[in-house]
Amino acid sequence: MSERSALTRLTGNGNGECGEKDCPNVYRTATGSFVVQGDVSEAFTPPAGEGLVEIPEAVLREAFRALGW
Repeated sequence: MSERSALTRLTGNGNGECGEKDCPNVYRTATGSFVVQGDVSEAFTPPAGEGLVEIPEAVLREAFRALGW
């Protein structure tokens, strides 16, 4: 996994419900994929090597705005 410093943080820059705290966030990797940080979800058991996280809708909206979507 990448070091966090190699990721572009799209959310949590003082505009959302958490401000600049380390809570649910969306990051973009150098290859253009996304890393999502959030509360662990137990909605179902994912395949080996994968995990589920739950983040608020507002965090996704903030990430979309940061990308101009």
